[in-house]
Amino acid sequence: SNSITITIFDDNQIIQAIMVNLSSIALLTIPLLATSISAFITSNGIITSKKSQPLKMASEGSLDVSSFMTGPTPEGTEDYVMQQTMMRVKDPKKSLDFYCNVLGFKLIHYSEFPEWKFNVYFVAPVSSSTVQPTTEGRWNHCMNTPGCIELTWNYGSETEEGNVYNTGNADSTGTADGENIRGGFGHIGITVPNVYTACERFLQLGVEFKKSPNAGGMKGLAFIKDPDGYLVEILPQGEMIAEAVDCMGVAAEGGEGYKDNSK
Repeated sequence: SNSITITIFDDNQIIQAIMVNLSSIALLTIPLLATSISAFITSNGIITSKKSQPLKMASEGSLDVSSFMTGPTPEGTEDYVMQQTMMRVKDPKKSLDFYCNVLGFKLIHYSEFPEWKFNVYFVAPVSSSTVQPTTEGRWNHCMNTPGCIELTWNYGSETEEGNVYNTGNADSTGTADGENIRGGFGHIGITVPNVYTACERFLQLGVEFKKSPNAGGMKGLAFIKDPDGYLVEILPQGEMIAEAVDCMGVAAEGGEGYKDNSK
């Protein structure tokens, strides 16, 4: 017969459940979403929570987010796609070169609106083999591809002097008084197999860095700038491990602490 023993460790918020049957022993580690929990084992060995209490705020700045991680998807939203982030760009050719040839995205759809004097270009981290040959096919593919960036070009911006659009990060571009604003938009982000290797390549391609992997207080991640100054965070596809020296010659030991880029 099946039996269960549950031990609760409040400090590290772990439940260890030991299931025993006649032929095997399985040890499961399950994130604790409550300070008390009732559970039972069904005939196929699955633990089902019957009762739980929300997590309490552990310290200042902590927020109970357990309810957002569980439960069914709200009815009617099952097929929604987080399809795009739109950014206005000064020079579409420079932006397309950056996103396609530096970051490795592909242009999967574009539309031109001369009557309104703007174009839009959708880029995404996909293989060129997925790009469709017809306008209709490109549109349908684009609208169902998560994580696109819509680059919007307003005609004439490419001839203006200096920066045209505010990046949202302590930027004075476009402000009436010339003072930096406390921006809301921060950055987009990509993940790579090795941050340090990727940043060596970015440096060779002449990309501007806001933060090299070892600069600042957070090691193992970087921020680069696109042609308009929008930040792109470079993160690892796994554990964040700092290497001794990064592409800019910055050592992992020491450095400044965290900086709020919005100010």
